[in-house]
Amino acid sequence: MSAQDRLYKENRSIAPRNRTLFLTRKDRNKYGKVSLLRGLRSLASLAEAMDNIYNCDCLEAFPLIPSSSIDLVFADPPYNLGKDFGNDSDRMPEDEYLEWTSKWVKEGARVLKPTGALYVCCDWRYSGALQSIIAKHLTIKNRITWRREKGRGSRKNWKSNMEDIWFAVAGESYVFNLDEVKIKKQVIAPYRENGRPKDWAETDNGRYRYTCPSNIWIDTVVPFWSMRENTPHPTQKPEMLLERILKASTDLGAIVLDPFMGSGTTAAVARRLGRHFIGFELNPEYVQLALKRLDLRVRPSQKEMF
Repeated sequence: MSAQDRLYKENRSIAPRNRTLFLTRKDRNKYGKVSLLRGLRSLASLAEAMDNIYNCDCLEAFPLIPSSSIDLVFADPPYNLGKDFGNDSDRMPEDEYLEWTSKWVKEGARVLKPTGALYVCCDWRYSGALQSIIAKHLTIKNRITWRREKGRGSRKNWKSNMEDIWFAVAGESYVFNLDEVKIKKQVIAPYRENGRPKDWAETDNGRYRYTCPSNIWIDTVVPFWSMRENTPHPTQKPEMLLERILKASTDLGAIVLDPFMGSGTTAAVARRLGRHFIGFELNPEYVQLALKRLDLRVRPSQKEMF
């Protein structure tokens, strides 16, 4: 089945419990006139570009974004593994892929505010090269490893079910809201000071403390058919993953830019958390899917946004 066929519900047999969000003929008519690059060029200010997804190449769109204007860039680019995203196949010669990566990372770094951060998802094959590219423009703070769960087995290799996320910042005074992402953890060996619990609390359900999160993420579930957030996009990231990143590295009203928006996960989470978003996506049908997904989200009030 082609990438285009996966997007549409017509002539498909869908199980009753399947909550995957598909496009329909009605959606084509409703969302068919997606915003193109020329729409971004015609805007008078960054504020007019916010909360929109543009059907365009990120390398053409990035120059239209002012320098030092974005709070967070989240990028989940093609991994150069031959995935079918409905446009050209995700496969370039390695030198071309790294040159292309260098260009968009440089632009991503340029648009960040001094307090901003960049998160980039990648496969292990290019993780080392990506680290070197990012380090030319930003300060790398960490490499997050998250368990993807899905993955094909291999007779002569270890099954690959993890991905890396590089976390880099533009300056020393970057946003990091630790209290928003602390982990509730059961206390095994409680320590007391002067007879009182130290850094933990006793509840009816046991003893717990809120501890600093690690760079190993094993609790984010890849979207699947019975989840409302699931779409036919082949490499969709879970909303829980984006929620953790946005809570940690942005404040209310922040501007989040996603140069590879896909089916709209970044936009959906940004709207739910009271952040603004700007998205670029090459495939017009993924833009339509993202817009449909956003229409199912309740817009936060102006008070919530600022």
